[in-house]
Amino acid sequence: MKRLLLLNRNEEQRSSITSLLSLAGYEVISFSEGYHGVESAKHRQPDLVLCATELPDVDGYGVLHLFRCTASLAATPFILIGHTATWADSRRAMAAGADDYLSMPLVASELLQAIAGRLHRFHLLPAEHIATGLNAASVEGSLSSLITDRTPHIVTRRHSVYREGEEPKQVYFIQSGRIKAIKTTSFGKELITSFYQTGEFFGYKALLEQTCYHESAVAIEDCVLLHIPAADFLQLVRLPEVSQQFVRLLAGRKRAREQQLLDMAYQSLRRRVANALLVLHNQGDANEETPFIRVAREDLAALVGIAPESLSRTLSEFRHDGLLEVSSQGIRLLQPDYMRQAEW
Repeated sequence: MKRLLLLNRNEEQRSSITSLLSLAGYEVISFSEGYHGVESAKHRQPDLVLCATELPDVDGYGVLHLFRCTASLAATPFILIGHTATWADSRRAMAAGADDYLSMPLVASELLQAIAGRLHRFHLLPAEHIATGLNAASVEGSLSSLITDRTPHIVTRRHSVYREGEEPKQVYFIQSGRIKAIKTTSFGKELITSFYQTGEFFGYKALLEQTCYHESAVAIEDCVLLHIPAADFLQLVRLPEVSQQFVRLLAGRKRAREQQLLDMAYQSLRRRVANALLVLHNQGDANEETPFIRVAREDLAALVGIAPESLSRTLSEFRHDGLLEVSSQGIRLLQPDYMRQAEW
């Protein structure tokens, strides 16, 4: 039986929540004050804490801080319960180190689902990992816990996953398909800033920065996505090795975007198209000796930042020079090394 610690100053709410959790098969220890709860946890460690943000002696954020600063309690899943349900409240809770944030009045199904989810993630990610960090060999396994037991979501071609300006509530993993990230100018012109493909996470930059999305994400083809709630993602990236992995991903994306902008500003049209083709060529199917680039002409033009007509003319020139071939399967580079070194 899992032991839950409930901290709530309101006797009626505390009794109601305790009854619900007891019926669900949990052992519940409850207190009206934060310090008493922390002292109790040191002697009988709970499997999870439910803590109201408002307590008579120390607020919920103070209790959370005490838990995270106590070695034996630092890894305990911690859910804060507040009276408001704004994005700012949730963001503050996540930034403070909470594993989830719920608002009053509590919905029984949401409370039970949140508890089960946190306990399940904690089971997949042992407490000693949080206390001591991960070694390089275990990072992949820890990242895999993010996508374990997730419900697949189908996104059909040309449909949006999220739009620029929206608040992030989850991270996405591509089980199959490809996604493009788009920036739109005030004149309605689109510039593709990134492509994401099978096996990649996306949408995490805004969560890490605690900002709204700076771009839109649209399916290039029919995709199957797994949704990872913000709480689960932020819990895992507290681990140094995992956070470093995502920092490296962000750094790689940043370098690619900087190169894209430099190309648009200074390179010739042929060089810009060649560089874009080479990037997509390198992202191709590793099982193919000479992978096909399967990207719509309008998307390729948006990636380069040119008109579709200019792209078609340049591709025709490359084909005439024997550098690539175009078929119903896509574009295939015949001389990628020459295209990489040519001075255009």
